[in-house]
Amino acid sequence: MRVEDERQKNFFNICGTCKIDCCWNARPPITEKREKIILEYLKAYGIRIENPFEHAEYTFPRETSEGYCVFYDKATRKCIVHSVKPETCVAGPVTFDINTKTGKIEWYLKMEKICPLAGVMYSDKALLAKHFEAARKEILQFMRELTPKALKAILKREEPDTFKIGEEEIEGEVLNKL
Repeated sequence: MRVEDERQKNFFNICGTCKIDCCWNARPPITEKREKIILEYLKAYGIRIENPFEHAEYTFPRETSEGYCVFYDKATRKCIVHSVKPETCVAGPVTFDINTKTGKIEWYLKMEKICPLAGVMYSDKALLAKHFEAARKEILQFMRELTPKALKAILKREEPDTFKIGEEEIEGEVLNKL
């Protein structure tokens, strides 16, 4: 089985049976570009969701009255826009922070206690490396496209129960937003 197939199998098998609810009170940030892509996807597939996005300090999928992402299907425990989901959802369980003192982006992995998929990835280094490659690409592009206001707002959100897996220099254009 290809690594990409294994990654997708793990996402669906593990995430579909997980009881942790990472889609609850998540508010994953998205860029204007991703918002348009998701709206086009909803239209193309005849999925009707009134006002699917919240526009605050940054843009994110609206939450249901129960606090779940409006794109989360409680029956299937899957994202209804999986193929075009928010950038940070694609990256999960990898997350990031920017250290303005060092000028580096710091990469983190969620702990298994809050994300069983992270545990599977951590124990399979090839799978983690493949996923990290995709997550890194998504997040770096995401940061380039965010407004300074949005980037500052999302960096204020705490990401508990994570541990650092690496760091690298961040582009000057991203640092200048801070």
